[in-house]
Amino acid sequence: MLDSYLRFRLHLARHALLQFVASLQSSLEYILLAFAPVMLGLFACIALPGLFAATLPWPQALGLFAAQTLLASAPVYLLRKRLHPAAVLTWSLPLPIAPRSKWSADALVAGMLVGPLSLAYAASTAIWLYQWPDWLRPVVTPALLLTLASLLLAWLLSTLTLARRARMPAARKPPRSNPPATVYLPTRHAHALPYYWRQLFWLPFWRAENVVGFQQTLLLAGALLSVGAWIWHPPLVPPALWGACTALLTMLLTDRGDKAVAEQITLLRPVAAAWPLNPERLYRAATLFTLLPAATVLAGFALLTLGRPSSGYSRTVAVVWLCAAALAQLAIVALRRLSTRGRVGLVLGAILLLTAIGSELWN
Repeated sequence: MLDSYLRFRLHLARHALLQFVASLQSSLEYILLAFAPVMLGLFACIALPGLFAATLPWPQALGLFAAQTLLASAPVYLLRKRLHPAAVLTWSLPLPIAPRSKWSADALVAGMLVGPLSLAYAASTAIWLYQWPDWLRPVVTPALLLTLASLLLAWLLSTLTLARRARMPAARKPPRSNPPATVYLPTRHAHALPYYWRQLFWLPFWRAENVVGFQQTLLLAGALLSVGAWIWHPPLVPPALWGACTALLTMLLTDRGDKAVAEQITLLRPVAAAWPLNPERLYRAATLFTLLPAATVLAGFALLTLGRPSSGYSRTVAVVWLCAAALAQLAIVALRRLSTRGRVGLVLGAILLLTAIGSELWN
C-alpha cells in the first residue's frame, strides 16, 4: 500500500502531465492531422536503434545504444520542473520524509513516463519481428536484450534526474552587501523600447519555471536543421519530408511564440497602465518581435537557395515557398483574434500548403 507521500507525488505528476498535454493540445492537433502517416512510420521505428545496434561493431553499437537511452530519458528531464515544482521542493525539504520514500516516489513518477514508452517499444519491436528482416534474424536475442537494457537504463536515468532535483541545495556564503543608496537618480535609456521589451518579455520567458525560451530555442534549432537537411537532401530520406518538417516547425515557432507574447500582454495590462510609457507601442513591438525567429529560418532558406547557383532545385519554387511562408507568418500575428478552431485551421492549412509547394523544390 502506498504511503501518503507517494500518493501525493503521483497525483502531482498526473496533474502536471495533464496540464502539459492541455498546453500542447493545439500543437498536437497540427502534428496529428497533418502528419498522421509519417507519425505511424516513426512509431514503428522507435525500437529500431536498439535492434539495429546488435548488428554493428561495439563502438558504433555503444554510441547508438547511448543515444537511444538518452532520448528515452529526455521527457523526464524536460518535464522535471513540472513533475517536481520548486514550490513543492521548498515545502517538502524540512519534512521528515524517509529517503526510501523519496526514491520510491521518484522511481514511480519516472515510470509514469517511461511506462507508456515501454509499450511503444513493445509494439515497435513486434512490428519488426513480424517483418522479420534478414539483418535481424541472426542477432534477434542480443537485439531484444539491448532494447530492454536501454529502457531499464532510461528509467534509472529518469529516476536519478528527479532525485537530483530534490537534493538539499548547498549552503552558500552570503554576498557582501552594498551600502544603502543615499541619492536616487532615475536611469534614462537611449533605446527604451528594446530595453523594456527585454525586461518584460525576453527575460520572463527564461526565468523560474517558464519554459517558453527553451521551447522556442528547440523549435528554432529544429527548423534550421530541417532547412539544412532539405537543401542537402541526403539519399535515405525524401526531400519532401524535410520540407514538411520545415513547414511544421516554422509555423509552430511563430504560433507558440505569439501565444506566449499574448499571455504576457494579458498579465501586463493591469499593471502597465500606470507606468510612464506607452504600453500599446511596447505591445506592438513585442508582437512584431515574435516574427524574428521565423524570419531567421526564412533568411536561412533564402541564403541556401537564392544566394547560390541552382544545382538541381527550382528557384521559382523557392521564391513561391518563401512568399507563402512569409504571408503565413504575418497572418498568424495579424489574425490573433481568431477562435481556437480558426487558428488551428489557419496553421494547419499553412502547413499543408507549404508542404505541397516544398514538395516541388527538387522535382
